[in-house]
Amino acid sequence: MKFDHVGVTTTGLAAGRALLEGSIGIREWTVEFRDEVNDVWVQFGRCGAGMCYELVAPLSPSSPIASVLSRKINVLNHLAYLVEDLAANAARLRTMEFVQVSVARPAIAYGGRLIQFFVAPSRLMIELIEAPGHQHRYDNPTSSRTP
Repeated sequence: MKFDHVGVTTTGLAAGRALLEGSIGIREWTVEFRDEVNDVWVQFGRCGAGMCYELVAPLSPSSPIASVLSRKINVLNHLAYLVEDLAANAARLRTMEFVQVSVARPAIAYGGRLIQFFVAPSRLMIELIEAPGHQHRYDNPTSSRTP
C-alpha cells in the first residue's frame, strides 16, 4: 500500500479551499471532480511539505457526506492508500476486524478505477484505491470553480 491522501469533509469545495489555504498554506490544487457515482465533489490539494489532502463535498442532499456534515463528525474523514489488488487488501483488512463501509465503485478522480472504504472498531476509516502509480495533477485552477 502506498499513501495517497487524507480525506477532509467540507460543505463546499470553495469553503474547504479557503480553510486549507488559510490554515496550512495549501497553494496547489487539482481540477474539481464531479463524481455522480459516489455523489460527491472532490478536489485534491498539496501543501508545501508534499502532503496531499482531498476535499470531499456533497453533490446532493442524499450524499453520504451530507450525513457526516450534519452530524459534525469525521472532518478528518479517512486515510487513503493506492493498492495493486483491492480484493486482496480488503481481505487483509477484514482479518483485522475492519468492516466494509461501501461496495467497490469507480471513482472519477482516479480515471474510473475502483475505490472502497473500510472502518476499524476504533473508527479509523481507510480508503483503498486500486490505482497503483496514480499521481494527482496540480494546476492551480482559477476559473470554473464550483461549490
